[in-house]
Amino acid sequence: MAGPVHYELYVRKTAPSPWTLMLATEERKHAVDTAEEILKDKHAVAVRVTKETLDPDTMEFASTTILTKGAPEGPKKRLVSDDDRSSNCMGPQDLYAPHARELIGRVLEDWLMRNGATVFELLHRPDLVEKLEASGVELQHALQKVAIPESQATGQASHELIRHYQRLVEQAMERVIAAGRKGMFPDLANRSLSDVAQKLTGTSDRAFVMGGVISGALIGLRGARPRLDRLMDLADRAPADGAPRAMVMVAIEQIVCELLAARTNLSEILGPALDQGGSLAAVVRMVAPREIEALILHDPRMALLMPSVDGPAARLGARLEAGELPLLAASLARMVLRELMGPRRLRPSDAPGEIDILRTLAISLTATAGRLLTLDEVQTAFTERSKSLVTADFVQAYVAPCETVLCEAEQLIRLCENVTGTANKRSAARWLAACVSSLRFESEMRISSPTASRKLQTLAGLNRSVKAAALSENDSEQIMGAIGKVGGAVEAEARLTAQLARAPVPVPQKLSALLRLAAGETAPLGPASERAKAEAIKIFRAPEARAALSAAPETIAPLKGLMKAAGLAA
Repeated sequence: MAGPVHYELYVRKTAPSPWTLMLATEERKHAVDTAEEILKDKHAVAVRVTKETLDPDTMEFASTTILTKGAPEGPKKRLVSDDDRSSNCMGPQDLYAPHARELIGRVLEDWLMRNGATVFELLHRPDLVEKLEASGVELQHALQKVAIPESQATGQASHELIRHYQRLVEQAMERVIAAGRKGMFPDLANRSLSDVAQKLTGTSDRAFVMGGVISGALIGLRGARPRLDRLMDLADRAPADGAPRAMVMVAIEQIVCELLAARTNLSEILGPALDQGGSLAAVVRMVAPREIEALILHDPRMALLMPSVDGPAARLGARLEAGELPLLAASLARMVLRELMGPRRLRPSDAPGEIDILRTLAISLTATAGRLLTLDEVQTAFTERSKSLVTADFVQAYVAPCETVLCEAEQLIRLCENVTGTANKRSAARWLAACVSSLRFESEMRISSPTASRKLQTLAGLNRSVKAAALSENDSEQIMGAIGKVGGAVEAEARLTAQLARAPVPVPQKLSALLRLAAGETAPLGPASERAKAEAIKIFRAPEARAALSAAPETIAPLKGLMKAAGLAA
């Protein structure tokens, strides 16, 4: 066009077709009217008019869309790059990689559970391969579960991916079946595991053959507990050291990792009576027995919350303690973190017990930090778990056993002590503030049966617990202020300060009682402590009190600490 500005009209004749240029003009009205007419006469399904402005410096046009009407554009197909193609499994050996085994475990989870096997065993046992091949539909569905999401993510044709993985699986199956027919997997009933490992040392396919030997030793065993027991027997029969021992232990470790990854297997091995929290505690004790035993020696109460492990689990724990299965130890530790960060309750029917087991797990995992997990990972996991402890459902279940509002306040303070993370601390503090600020709390404290002095001591204890809960300064002041207000009402009704001031007792004893109230030891800080402080100042200024204290100077020394705590001395 001659001018620096012109208008272009593009059309799409069908929904999937690309935009094509139909008209270029310097008149905007002509371009827009033509577009409306084309769309009205149904010569195209969509039209677009753009304004093209020439940049005199670069001599390039800048495009601005001024009109778009008609059918929307479909999603653009993603171009397949070489990186996408190279990420596919290219040979049967790629199916043995950890990420490939994890994917196989997900798509064949039901089949593996029905047959009581792991992915590692499937890749090394001819009998399992033949059974899967005979299933037909099960294998085809698994291939589709892998190929279709990958096709959507990379833009590759799904039928091409299915054919690719079909060929790959057929090659892997043929390899395992052929190895079984050739007798490449010796039967350990007739041969020593140590001799087999020594003979395989240095061969190119030693890992594949040893995997088949170990997997074959599990044929006929159903259930996770007897299979783990058999694997520990094989570990006992492994060569003493060197490459042959490493060959055996690597195969055993991979099977055990996959065996314990399933919740049902872990429950069977550790004991079906354990809940989620108990199972995690047992796993931690199995992975880090030295640290747990040291903690139990320091605090014997932990033994009540840390389940003992026996049988195959104890044998496995002994090997983990010796450092023989490092990948398994790390895998189990990270499994504990995943479960802590997940939504499942640790003790669904016992909210107070969940706080106890969570505290035990926190102490245990912190003790292992640096060896299995970093301290940041442990803190992140418990911060995430703490989010579930401050929800309305959990808090309601947590305080449900309480018969009095005082009990609820004590439980909520314990909740504040045991949650981590700034936001979670703030949420827990709001629950506690709502409790101690309620009319029900004040009414119960004022009309309950204990004496006024006993109620004030209880409120002072609540104040000290709030201060120790590591809440923010603002939250602590709000909660302690509410408790102090209730304490002031209790003290005012009982006129406790006035009674102490008029009591016919020696001056040092009277001052000691008032100063303890003023210092927050026997009454919460607030109106009650301020009245006691004012009354103590009056007594100190009275001439007869000064004379009594001067006559017995030894009685002043015990009062100095209380005076300092009450703010009456530097």
